[in-house]
Amino acid sequence: MNAPTVASRDSAAHAGPGPRNLYKTPTSQTGRLRRFLAPLSRRPFAWIEAGAFTGVVLALAWFANRADPLFVGSGFPWLWLVPVIVALRYGVVLGAGSGLMLAGLWLLAYPTGTVWPTTYFVGGFILTIVAGHFADTWIRRGERASAVNDYLNERLSALTDNHYLLRLSHERLENDLLARPTTLRDSISELRALSAGLGDSAAASGAVPLAGHTLPGAARLLEFVARACQIEVAALYPVRDGKPGRAPLATVGESFEFERIDPLVELALTTGKLAHLKSENMLASGSSYVVCAPLSSANDEILGIVVVKRMAFLSLNHDNLQLLHVLLGYYGDGVEHGRAMHAMLDAIPDCPRQFALEYARLVQLHARSGIESSVVALSFPRDEAHDSLYEHVLRRGRTVDFAWPRQTARSSLLVNLMPLADSAGVAGYLARVESNLRNQFDTDFDRARIGVYTVRVTGESDETNLAELLHRVTGHD
Repeated sequence: MNAPTVASRDSAAHAGPGPRNLYKTPTSQTGRLRRFLAPLSRRPFAWIEAGAFTGVVLALAWFANRADPLFVGSGFPWLWLVPVIVALRYGVVLGAGSGLMLAGLWLLAYPTGTVWPTTYFVGGFILTIVAGHFADTWIRRGERASAVNDYLNERLSALTDNHYLLRLSHERLENDLLARPTTLRDSISELRALSAGLGDSAAASGAVPLAGHTLPGAARLLEFVARACQIEVAALYPVRDGKPGRAPLATVGESFEFERIDPLVELALTTGKLAHLKSENMLASGSSYVVCAPLSSANDEILGIVVVKRMAFLSLNHDNLQLLHVLLGYYGDGVEHGRAMHAMLDAIPDCPRQFALEYARLVQLHARSGIESSVVALSFPRDEAHDSLYEHVLRRGRTVDFAWPRQTARSSLLVNLMPLADSAGVAGYLARVESNLRNQFDTDFDRARIGVYTVRVTGESDETNLAELLHRVTGHD
């Protein structure tokens, strides 16, 4: 019985939509040429590229017409196309620098006393500045759009994983309920606790420091993955700068000597995806292992690798290998944001875990790209009439937001985390809520005595900002 390859497109098609692509699709030559001609952001060597391009063109113009290398006497200022191209590609600053190189050529190539062509240079610089301003505007917009897409892709990946785990959970409940004492839902809860390092101290849970990160509960993680995927002999090794460590963080079954230059290990670390014996013709490569699965964080940084030496023969199938990949990815996604989420839960113990995790993600999003998010808190008095308003607003929340219902002795509080929403987005949300209240209950915020509190989520935000918001709300009770 041959184990199906995880990377096979045919297998993926028969198995239905999987949680993640286990191998990246190669970039086409057309896409590479398009990114070279119209980059989304400035590359580090932009100055060198702009200077070299301008210098080569000026050199060719010098050899073509030494008497008038700038073609001032021609009917059209052809050489000003060079600074315009540089400005469209890299912005105003580099475009102006290319224009200054044209001015330098004038000083070097033309005789002393020649009349300075004011119209030629002024018109060229104005054209370059206009083109550069256009490029700067769209480069900034492209960077912001790219940052938003990265955040939405992360959300989509997490949602896809959750749906896949839910489907697999139902299948396991039907097939393995009598054979296994725990359900997949319990396993997911355990993974969440392990990745965030909650419930135990770092020492007790086996947290392992690793290149600025920690792998909380490394031993318990490997034991859980081995139990869920029927793995008999395996080890979890740390990875730093793309190189696996020599000593394992945790082992299951009998110990074995780790071969760091094994072809299956190199394939997994190179692609960042799960690899096994039938991946990329690995069956004839003489690998000592059955499966190698990298443990990656939410930003695709490889923190460790699970090396499987032996597992049950019937378990080497597509669904079981995808389960292994998803469980490690689910744990790795929580590791990156676990520290900020842990600090949030320490400051506000009743804060929902998903709310705290998303708050930490949005703080990092603003720190990276300046994209703002917001938190809106609505406070309702505690009585029968206001409870109806409270339930109505809670039910009609936006699907992209994260709502945290919270009640005190005197008020019902709805804390709403709004990703990618600035002050205009908050104003639109409040206007929509008030319009619904007016249409359904003939009231508004003032007449219903509903308190409205907002706070921005920026790169400097932490758990204290949300705690202060809750204190402001409860202080008015």
